[in-house]
Amino acid sequence: MEKTLSEIKPRLFKGTRDFLPEMMIRKQYMIDRLRVIFERYGFEPVETPAMEFYEILVGKYGGESEKLIYPLAYKGGKTLALRYDLTVPLARLVAMHPELPMPFKRYQIQPVWRADSPQLRQGRFREFVQCDVDTVGTASVLADAEIIGMIDTCLVELGVERFVNRINNRKILYAIASHLSLGEEEGTAIIRAMDKRDKVGVEGVQKELGESGFDDRVTDVVTGIMEIDGSDSERIGRLLDILEGDEAAREGAKEVETILGALADQGVDEARYEFDPALARGLDYYTGPIFEAALPGQPHIGSLCGGGRYDGLIGRYAKRDIPATGTTIGLDRILAAMEQLNLLPGGRTKVDALVCLFDEASADVTQGTAALLRKAGLNVDTYFEPAKLKKQFSYADKRGIPVVIVVGPDETSEGKATVKEMKTGEQQTVPRESLAETVRKLTTRGE
Repeated sequence: MEKTLSEIKPRLFKGTRDFLPEMMIRKQYMIDRLRVIFERYGFEPVETPAMEFYEILVGKYGGESEKLIYPLAYKGGKTLALRYDLTVPLARLVAMHPELPMPFKRYQIQPVWRADSPQLRQGRFREFVQCDVDTVGTASVLADAEIIGMIDTCLVELGVERFVNRINNRKILYAIASHLSLGEEEGTAIIRAMDKRDKVGVEGVQKELGESGFDDRVTDVVTGIMEIDGSDSERIGRLLDILEGDEAAREGAKEVETILGALADQGVDEARYEFDPALARGLDYYTGPIFEAALPGQPHIGSLCGGGRYDGLIGRYAKRDIPATGTTIGLDRILAAMEQLNLLPGGRTKVDALVCLFDEASADVTQGTAALLRKAGLNVDTYFEPAKLKKQFSYADKRGIPVVIVVGPDETSEGKATVKEMKTGEQQTVPRESLAETVRKLTTRGE
C-alpha cells in the first residue's frame, strides 16, 4: 500500500546533502573564483548530460569501479547511468566533435554520482561537484606543468596555502615492476599497495605486500623507494640508482625534471611541490606524469585534487590516438577542508539591504526605493507585509543582512530615508539621492 504524502518522512539519502544559503554562498564563492582562474589559463567551459549510456561508462571503468556506478533502467531495454566522473563525458565529447581545435583546453564544473560508502568527515559523498580541467591533443609535459601550476594558483587564491603538490610518473612505477621481473597483475598489485601509503604508512604497505605473497626482495625495493628523501634532484638520482638505470624510469624521470623546471619558471613556490616516487594514484588509465595535492598532517581530509596524463583513454572512444592530461579538483572536499581550517569567508547572505514596509500605504515607496538601489548595483530585499519595525529588524538580523532602510511618511515628505547599520545599531537619515552611496559605504558588496 502506498503511503500518503503526510505519511512520508522528509529525509535524505546518506551521502547526499542540502546546501542552505550560508553554505551555498561559500560554495558559489569558490566556484566563481575557480572559473576566473581556469579562464585566466586559457581553459573554456563545457557541460555534458548527467546521464550517459551505461556501456560508455563501463567501457572505461569496468572491474571494481563498475560497482560504483548508479545504473538507470530505461524503456526499450536501454540502460543509462549517472556519470561517475567528468573524464568519460570529455572522451565521448571529443570523439563526437572531431572539428574541435587541438589542443582543446576545457573546464567543467558539474555534479557526479558514486555508489560508494560515504565518509562525511573526509568530505566524501555519493553526490558531489567536480571541477575538471583538461588539455587534450598534446603530448608535451609542459601541459602537465601548466595544470599543476594552475592547481597551485587555485588553492593559494582560495586561501589554502599549507599544501604540497606531489608529482610522479607512471612510467617510473611500471619500471619498478619491470625491475622486479613482475607481470602486469603483480605490478598492479604493488602500485595499489603503494597508493595506500598515506593511509596505512610504510609498515602497512609492507604488511599488505607480505600478505599478498611477495618476497623480501620485492618488499625491500618498494620500501627503499617509499623512504627516499632529500631534494628533488637527489630523490631522482637515488631512484635511478635503485632501478639500475631502467630506460622507462629514465624517461619518466626526465619528464618529471621538465615539469619541475617549468614550475620553477612559473614562479611556483618550491615548498608547495615535490617529487614523490611512491605516489601512485589509483586509476589504471594514467600513462605518464601524475600529481596530487594534499594538506600535510591532515590525512583524514585526503587529497584536495589530483590528476595526470592519460594518453590512451580518449582514443578508445575516438578510434585515434589523442594524448591528454588533466586534473580533478574536489570542490566539496576542499570546502570541507576549508571549513575545518576556518578558511571560509564570512557572510550569511548576499543581500546588502532590506527595505522595510512601514505600512500598507507605503508599499509603493518601499518598492520604488528597492528599485532605485538595485539599479545602483546593490542587492536589495523588501519586506512584503506590514509589521512592527522591530519584527522586520529581527528578520534582517536572522538573515545577516547588514543594513535596513525605513521610508515612512515623514521621510517620504522630506525626500529622505532612514538607514540603520545592524552591526552597530547606528542610524542616520539621508537624502534619497545619496541613499545608494550611503548603503554602499556600509557594505562590502556594492559596486
